[in-house]
Amino acid sequence: EGTAGVTSFHEETYPEGRHHVLARQLAMAEVNAAVDGFLEAGCSDVLIIDGHGPGGLWFEHMHPEAKMLHGRPTAPRSVRDAVLQDYDVTVIIGQHAMSGVATGNLNHTQSSRSIYSLTLNDRPIGEIAQWTLYHGAVGMPLIYLTGEVDACTEAEALVPGVTTVAVKRGLSRESAVSVSKEKARSMIRAGAIRAVEQHRTRPVAPLVWDGPFVLVKRYFHTHEADRYDGVANAERLDGQTVRITGDDIRQVLYA
Repeated sequence: EGTAGVTSFHEETYPEGRHHVLARQLAMAEVNAAVDGFLEAGCSDVLIIDGHGPGGLWFEHMHPEAKMLHGRPTAPRSVRDAVLQDYDVTVIIGQHAMSGVATGNLNHTQSSRSIYSLTLNDRPIGEIAQWTLYHGAVGMPLIYLTGEVDACTEAEALVPGVTTVAVKRGLSRESAVSVSKEKARSMIRAGAIRAVEQHRTRPVAPLVWDGPFVLVKRYFHTHEADRYDGVANAERLDGQTVRITGDDIRQVLYA
């Protein structure tokens, strides 16, 4: 959703959209450009994680020197975490801003169809914080992020020293000014090299917040919150809002 040229939920990012396949191919090309940069910078093992809800990349066009963790439904987090132990850092390619950012093209948090907002320990968070805090808990810093301008701003405020590359500037939720696909890939590749080189000389620290943790999740519709009835460490605050508590941030962030 932070890919250059992709601006619409219904036309491009939802599986039923008429341009969904094209959007996946554009996203895959941007990921491949980042892989090129990482390999040129001396990285030896690059794992791509397809993090888009129903799947957002195009495996047939994947970089030949990379690997991909993909498939829906996903494996349990305990299984995926065992895979992550082989890696040193994490990056995000093609990211959007959190819900509520007026100029953020395709702004939302976790689910554009169901989740209104997330707050962690009284601080509004989006998917960037979710991903970065989860991986920070296992010792992996976020060193690089690409996507929409507001997403880059969000990452820079969250992670000191992170390298960012903006390939489009949002005007509204489904409108943006994008650079060309060729320009975007060139910028992303160069940014990946820069991110690795900067991390070697000035290491980015894993993002870690002190617990205990209180996640407040507000949904658009009441039926989405129904599934928390009777769930341990979860409290229904009102028809649309749930509070989830815990000491392990990895158990809270995606609950």
